[in-house]
Amino acid sequence: MKPPVAAALLRHLRLATPLALLLTAACATTGTPPSGPKVTDLEIQGTDQVSEGAIKDRILTTATPFWGFWPFGGPSYFDANAWQADLRRIERYYQAQGYYQAQVVNADVKPDGEGEVAIDVTVQEGEPTRISEIQVTGLDTLPEEVREEHREYVLDDLPLREGDVFKEEAWEETKVRVQERLRELAYAEAEVDGEVRVDVDTRQAVVELRTRPGIRYRFGNTFVATDANPQVPPRRIIEQVTGALKKGDWYSETALANAQARVFRMGVFGAVKVNRGAPDRESGTVPVVVDVREAPFRSVRLGGGVGVDAARQEVRAVGEWTHRNFGGGLRRFTVRGRLGYAFIPNVLDFNKNGPVFDVTAEYEQPRFLFRDLRAQNSLSVEKGLEQAYDFWGGRLQTGVIWQPHPDFSIFPSYNLQVYRLSGRVSADSRVPPIVLGCSGDQDQCNTALSFLELAFTWDRRDDVIEPRDGYYLSLSLQKGGGPLFGDFNYVRLLPDLRFYRSFGEDKRLILAAKVRAGTLNPAGGGQSSIVTRFFSGGGTFMRGFNGQRLSPLAALQRTADVDGDGVPEVVQTEEWDTVPVGGNSLFETSVEMRYQFTESLMVAAFYDTGLVGIEDFAHSNRPKLFGPQHYHAVGMGLRYLTVVGPIRLDIARRLNIGRGLPVSTPGYIYPESGGCFGIGSRWRPTGPTTPSGAFAGAPDGQCALHLSIGEAF
Repeated sequence: MKPPVAAALLRHLRLATPLALLLTAACATTGTPPSGPKVTDLEIQGTDQVSEGAIKDRILTTATPFWGFWPFGGPSYFDANAWQADLRRIERYYQAQGYYQAQVVNADVKPDGEGEVAIDVTVQEGEPTRISEIQVTGLDTLPEEVREEHREYVLDDLPLREGDVFKEEAWEETKVRVQERLRELAYAEAEVDGEVRVDVDTRQAVVELRTRPGIRYRFGNTFVATDANPQVPPRRIIEQVTGALKKGDWYSETALANAQARVFRMGVFGAVKVNRGAPDRESGTVPVVVDVREAPFRSVRLGGGVGVDAARQEVRAVGEWTHRNFGGGLRRFTVRGRLGYAFIPNVLDFNKNGPVFDVTAEYEQPRFLFRDLRAQNSLSVEKGLEQAYDFWGGRLQTGVIWQPHPDFSIFPSYNLQVYRLSGRVSADSRVPPIVLGCSGDQDQCNTALSFLELAFTWDRRDDVIEPRDGYYLSLSLQKGGGPLFGDFNYVRLLPDLRFYRSFGEDKRLILAAKVRAGTLNPAGGGQSSIVTRFFSGGGTFMRGFNGQRLSPLAALQRTADVDGDGVPEVVQTEEWDTVPVGGNSLFETSVEMRYQFTESLMVAAFYDTGLVGIEDFAHSNRPKLFGPQHYHAVGMGLRYLTVVGPIRLDIARRLNIGRGLPVSTPGYIYPESGGCFGIGSRWRPTGPTTPSGAFAGAPDGQCALHLSIGEAF
């Protein structure tokens, strides 16, 4: 499980690198363009059974796209030799898809202006070749006691079926999949090949799949190959390997992969490879060979970034120092910090500004009591500025992480957090202490949270930065106060579920979905602290709002001597400033379709919903899903893909479904219309208070723009 501070540090470090890469690219010189004319258009006619786009992806000649400018590419030029090869590639691609009679019947290269050409291609696809028979040989040599079971597993749901159009890619995948399944069943030397007999005239294909399983093996001894004079004892490496496989277990390549992940997770190796050795046929065993190379035990990382939002702007520098063998025994000691300067809401017109920082020291003890358990302790000091308050804080966390599988972890911990809160919004505006969760009426108050937390994480994503397939599930359960003392007695629950599925041969189309919910239940219906409440809005949450703006609000009242009697009265002759103060319930969903149409560019369309309610979900006055405070937004996004994650630009518009955000300040008057980015908004200076709000999500505008690094989820 990645602590929140570590996740934030990684996000900051990712911000600096793409900006540096873009600046470097700006200084690069462009090469001399080819001598041929520019290709303005490329059309392929007659593609009824095979995708035109798939053909274009496999030839060299391309049309100049409308986005063909730096840094996304450039003009495409015509090369006669490459074009002749492309015509052969088109026919060869059709053959690979089972269309052996396909032909290019016309290919016109026509002038389309000075120094420009347009290309028009016509293909005649013909009829596809279908599989008439699949013959499988060699599986009769499997042991009789498991023959039927293993045969069914090996041949289940293969890419090739009788009656299907024969495709070469499916044929190659079938051979690979059968071999992988045999080796997963402990046939470590299994080999698979075959041949396909195609009758072009009858358009029939006979597939012969030949298997040679060999004998069934068990794991033997484990051997470690490492650097000279290693600091990590081989026994510690072997100990991790035995968490995934043991001597005498049936051979499995999945077990080898899990063993490799466990060794790499030790965090002290720059390279890890776990392979099988040469099988011993007499004993029926396969040795395990672990090849590792130790990385430097000390490392320093530095970076910086800029955070830009309609509600907050910040510049920051970040750093991290890590010792991975602190005091021996692979104990890890890390110090990470962030130093920045924040402006709220922006650098040109701010209510408040000032330095912000946090420093965290973390100590981790591996193999605490037993192999898969490690102890983790951390201490943090921080100073921050939020829209509704400022704070100084300190956090202490101590717990153990049980990680029996590389994708699954359980982290029980005890946490003590102490804050000094100030409701300062501007030089002459304050949020009342009671709104912050403090007693009394002082400008500043102290708050202590003492709680136990149990966190679960199950991460099966194929890529943490740019996931395309898999799922992610996490759950955080906190219990504060009571016998643990502290100023608040509460239970806080926060589950998070994400799902990813890619489509197509090249996985360019991706469906991503997320559901996140939370409830904060103060004991006896009492007050909650603002530092434990839920907020939403921003680039990684409900994108119809700016950062933390999806939240119950407090308005900053304005006073004036209306009657001329020297007594100030509360008036609203213009918009009152509002600040988010958080709620005790949270519900968010997001569905996003992503499509990668070049190597560097991806577009997305999304539908987000979000709710942050005043009361928790166990309260009788709990917020209603799809009720007046459950907001909806649709939007579009553009991603520029980099090695450290996509640079992401999202624009979202809230649907006018529901009412205004709950504002706790009496006398507040909602705006009549929202508009986008300050265009189209109108304020009503007089008239009755409108508790429901004149449009969904009032007083915030109905559009939001987000620029960030990394996918939204």
